Amino acid sequence: MTATAPTAPAPPAQAASRTGTGPLAAGRRWTEHGLVFTGPFLLLYALFLVWPVLLGLKMSLGDDNIAGTDSEFTGLDNYAEALRDPEVWSSLWNTVWFTLLSTVPLVVTGLVLALLAHHLRVVRWLWRLSWFAPFLLPSGVVGLLWLWMIYPSDFGLADLLLNSLGLDPGIGWLTDTRYAMLSIVLTTVWWTVGFNFLLYLAALQAIPRHLYEAAELDGAGAWRRLVHITLPMLSRTTAVVVVLQLLASLKIFDQVYIMTGGGPDESTRPILQYVYEAGFTGYRIGYASAVSYVFFALIVIVSLIHLRMTRRFREEAAK
Repeated sequence: MTATAPTAPAPPAQAASRTGTGPLAAGRRWTEHGLVFTGPFLLLYALFLVWPVLLGLKMSLGDDNIAGTDSEFTGLDNYAEALRDPEVWSSLWNTVWFTLLSTVPLVVTGLVLALLAHHLRVVRWLWRLSWFAPFLLPSGVVGLLWLWMIYPSDFGLADLLLNSLGLDPGIGWLTDTRYAMLSIVLTTVWWTVGFNFLLYLAALQAIPRHLYEAAELDGAGAWRRLVHITLPMLSRTTAVVVVLQLLASLKIFDQVYIMTGGGPDESTRPILQYVYEAGFTGYRIGYASAVSYVFFALIVIVSLIHLRMTRRFREEAAK
């Protein structure tokens, strides 16, 4: 018989890792769950997003001011005042009205431009660049550019074009309540449609080519291929574009503040500008925080409604 050599006992660290205890086991669990990689992001997320949200909620429950003096707890008084404030409701309506006016043109125009760029065969890169380039411009550049294009009645580009066509150029593009919001919508469509265009173009390139080839063999024309193949295949992209566009339009501030300052007669002032004025002009940080949380509740409601409608549409389409 041969004797079996005794095995040496495992080091304490290895033994602890086998039993699920000790620093090695803890490090392995962190690595397996990806916490080592997501930890820095979660830390920054909590520092720059979660903490400001909680701090803003605390400020909305008090009478904080921009001077930084001691504040007192006021409970829901700021929220009650915000719900009674007609300026809040008027600025909210301006924001919603802008969203309604801008969402449909931005979605439809982005789709049309993507279809054109997808089927063009000559200098395709130039068309894509020219339609996407405005989206890369800062909001200050876009606001000042369109301000000088449509505001001065004596040398503005819009009035010069109307004058060349024999029409009356004396239109208050940014000084008349009938045209101010439409002018801002036009500026926003020109500026931000490139993002929707890029999303639609990527989705069009992902549609399998054999679907169109089979439809052509069956005698389907260009219009039937668009209605029965392209648009249904773009339904998910359209849902994403609509959600992103609604959220972006509800957060309008820059171009309005630069071009009209909220006028004329506060007909274009969005809710974010009112929050800015209440906090940094009226020095009422607590009240401004409460108004911003009322606006946040509106965004959440819009998102939930759209999510519910999208889910119901998908369920009906699956039947």
